[in-house]
Amino acid sequence: MTINIKQCTLEDLHMLQEISYETFNETFKHQNSPENMNAYLERAFNSKQLEKELSNISSQFYIVYFDNEIAGYLKVNTHDAQSEEMGNESLEIERIYIKNKFQKLGLGKYLLNKAMEIALERNKKKIWLGVWEKNENAIVFYKKMGFVQTGAHSFYMGDEEQTDFIMTKSLL
Repeated sequence: MTINIKQCTLEDLHMLQEISYETFNETFKHQNSPENMNAYLERAFNSKQLEKELSNISSQFYIVYFDNEIAGYLKVNTHDAQSEEMGNESLEIERIYIKNKFQKLGLGKYLLNKAMEIALERNKKKIWLGVWEKNENAIVFYKKMGFVQTGAHSFYMGDEEQTDFIMTKSLL
């Protein structure tokens, strides 16, 4: 079992787009209408949007490989790239997406630890994320990793407003 991680560049855009569609669809299609899923996937993961995100110096993407196969990815944000105003002492984990066939292998923990390592290297005092209130497995995982719910915000899946819990972990 070999786990490797690689920071994404613009050359990885199409690979990132494919894994984004695949992992988001696998995780959420059974709980959302096809219309709302398609609207969200097209808005969030179109080439222009991903190119914009990859070009933002306050955002970084990391692809994780399991035995040389793409298994998922991590996206972190600082400063004004954060999806909520959390200040310059915070790092946001915007996405930890793992393909279904690679779940339960420790990759989520591996990517979360990578995000904490990045935050500490950049002298951040806290790390935070938004997680859908109905994503019970993820909520349990984040609590186990030391995150606590500190708020909530709206997330739009197509035309449906959903609630994401904001979960935070202090790094002091």
